[in-house]
Amino acid sequence: MEMYRFLLRPKWIAFHLVVVAAIVAMVMAGFWQLRRLDERQAFNRTVIERSEQTPRPVEELLDGTYDADADEWLPVVLTGSYLPEQIIEFNQSQGGRAGENVLAALLLDDGSTVIVNRGFIILGAEVPPAPAVEVTVRGLVRASEQRDRGGLTDQLDPELREVRRVDIPQIATLLPGEVAPFYVQLVDRDPPITATDPDPATRPDLDSGPHLSYAVQWFVFSLCVAVGWVLAVRRSLRSRRRAGVDATGPGERSDELSDDDPRPVTAAATAAATPPRRTLSDSH
Repeated sequence: MEMYRFLLRPKWIAFHLVVVAAIVAMVMAGFWQLRRLDERQAFNRTVIERSEQTPRPVEELLDGTYDADADEWLPVVLTGSYLPEQIIEFNQSQGGRAGENVLAALLLDDGSTVIVNRGFIILGAEVPPAPAVEVTVRGLVRASEQRDRGGLTDQLDPELREVRRVDIPQIATLLPGEVAPFYVQLVDRDPPITATDPDPATRPDLDSGPHLSYAVQWFVFSLCVAVGWVLAVRRSLRSRRRAGVDATGPGERSDELSDDDPRPVTAAATAAATPPRRTLSDSH
């Protein structure tokens, strides 16, 4: 094992540590993507299972029993009249188009207010007014959105009424009465949706996303690093054999001479190269 002692030199030890750290990091990234895949698939199942249930009156969620984790994506029915002022949720996209969501407050018969996402309009389009008649909305319960760490904070201006997210507690400061702790994503309504109304917001994509392919890529990368380490060690060994350098340290001769070393000498070759001694019998 003398030939491998060079692997214990400081620069090689540093190289080993870098390789191990890279492999560990890549394997962890692969498993993280697999966990993301599991979360995505669980989310998809939740959305499908809840959204396909029979719609229930929204009043069932206004009695203090609303649970954001358990009730989001449930279908509900609510009847009331829209307040005239609307709120724009900007920086949105749908169907590959940039645009905005139109939010309106629906005043129920009991005096409660529920924010309704009426739908999507393309960027630059005129905001259609809310119907001035009583409407029955069928839609999906959506949880209040919160600012992500590092995200921008909405500064609500009563004149502009533009927001980056549907943050119910913040929007509620602009509305009268008690506002529901959730909002409803409109799917259909009576009277029917017309061509001038916003396009109802679509459900999120319910595919598995790229997480599986990303996980495979990270595992392949980690394997490539391991193979690269093996190749680096083998190349160094070949170089040392060719140079006749001992793996135990620089400047020392190797115990194993290379195949192309012109100096290996055997006992037979030594005997053949030594001239025979002359004897007395030879002189006669």
